[in-house]
Amino acid sequence: MTLISTLFPLICYFAYNIIVPQVEKLRPSLSTIMNMQRRRWVANATLRESPFDAILSGNIMGSVSFLASTAVLLILAIFAVFGQLSSLMEALDSLSIGRVYTTLDVQLHLVVMLTMFVLAFFAFTLSLRQFNHFCIMLGAIDHSTPTSEEEIEAITRMNALGARNFNSGIRAYYFSVATVAWFVSEWLPIVACIATILILAHREFFSSSHRTAASAAVIAARRQQGKAE
Repeated sequence: MTLISTLFPLICYFAYNIIVPQVEKLRPSLSTIMNMQRRRWVANATLRESPFDAILSGNIMGSVSFLASTAVLLILAIFAVFGQLSSLMEALDSLSIGRVYTTLDVQLHLVVMLTMFVLAFFAFTLSLRQFNHFCIMLGAIDHSTPTSEEEIEAITRMNALGARNFNSGIRAYYFSVATVAWFVSEWLPIVACIATILILAHREFFSSSHRTAASAAVIAARRQQGKAE
C-alpha cells in the first residue's frame, strides 16, 4: 500500500495529461477555447505595428520563467533533504500519527517528489523556449504584405504548444501537493489526487472561466461572420 500511495500522484499526473486531450475531442476545454483567442491575437498582430504584442509576450514569458526558477529551488531543496535524512526521520517519528516510516520508504517518496518537480522544470523551460520562438515568429511578420493563413496558423500553433507545456508544469505543481500528504497518511495522497483531478476537470470544462471564454469566442465568431457578409 505504501508503494501505491507513493506512486499514485505521479501516475495521476501522467494519466491526466493523456486523458484530457481525448476528452477535449468530445467537449472543448478552456485551453481549447483559448487557442481560438490565440489565433485572433496573431491575426490582429499582423495588422498592427506597435510594441503592444511584445509587451504581452514578455509578460507571459516572465510568468513562465518565475515558475521554472521556483522548480529549480524546490529540486535543490529536495536534494538538501537527502543530505539531512536522519533529521527528517526523527521529525517524522516525533509527529506520532500512528505510522512507521522506513528509510527506504522515505527515500523512494523523495525520489517521486523530485521527479514531479523535475517534470515541472522541463515543462516550464520547454514552454519558455516555445514562447520565445513565438515572439521571434511574431516579430518576423512582414506588415507590408498580407500575412497568409498558413503563417498565422503556424505562429498560433507555436503559442499553443507553449501554453500546453505551461499547463503541464502547473499540473505537476498541483499533483505534487498530494505527495506532501503522504507524510500524514498512506490514504491521504489518493484522496488528494482525486480531489485535484476533480478541481482541474472543473476548471477546464465547467468553470465560470470556461463559460466566459466560450461566450467571448462565440461573440468574436459572430462578429467575424458579420464582417464577411
